[in-house]
Amino acid sequence: MAYFYYADKKIYYEEIGRGTPLLLLHGNSVSSKMFQGIIDLYKEDYKVILIDFLGHGRSDRLEQFPTDFWYDQAMQVIELLTSCRYGRVNLIGTSGGALAALNVALERPDLVCSVIADSFEGEKSLEAWTTNIAHAREETKKKKFVRQLWEYCHGEDWEKVVDNDTDVIVRHHQMIQHFFHQDLSQLKIPVLLTVSLEDDEFVGVMDIKKTYGNLQTKIPGGKQLVFPTGGHPAMLTNAEEFSGAAKVFFRNAEK
Repeated sequence: MAYFYYADKKIYYEEIGRGTPLLLLHGNSVSSKMFQGIIDLYKEDYKVILIDFLGHGRSDRLEQFPTDFWYDQAMQVIELLTSCRYGRVNLIGTSGGALAALNVALERPDLVCSVIADSFEGEKSLEAWTTNIAHAREETKKKKFVRQLWEYCHGEDWEKVVDNDTDVIVRHHQMIQHFFHQDLSQLKIPVLLTVSLEDDEFVGVMDIKKTYGNLQTKIPGGKQLVFPTGGHPAMLTNAEEFSGAAKVFFRNAEK
């Protein structure tokens, strides 16, 4: 088990496979264990790097998550990349991890070859989704398979982690709303946006096609891949097609 330090706290990371570094960033309320079922799709071609963001999984806990949550997660990634001297890496961030990945690319493009930003809600938090998150999370806690997933990701204190996540989503929306410190038009590296039209997190609270179309227009040279089926996130629910497209994108980005 490997750790690095950020703000005097230990953050867990691990490496699997060989080749060009590929860092996978997990979403809200889960940990890097969310990727265990798809690692085999990538490890023969890349050195896959997994990280548990601070307060999640096997990393040190926090009493409260920082309000500028996804920017702070980007700072954690930057610390990992610089302290371990990986050079330039490819990034796939899914859901909240997509926000962190884009923040990394905006703040330190010198550390990133290309980014796939999967299954996220755009440039700022959604009122329709955020105002219902606390109630939705309490209802979700009643589902045995979801409780088991959270316990698998975090251990016995899973409920505190999930409650911290719910709290920061609400605080961020009330106090900040915007996910990025720089405009997406400032991105200087290849970016692929991916999403499913059946994404159960966002269907009904946002126009997925319109949102992704606007994002692609704003990002210089931005590309998108929209899956007609599959839930949240697309990286898992369209795993094989997603991995194939990701490898083509990374190869083209290197040319």
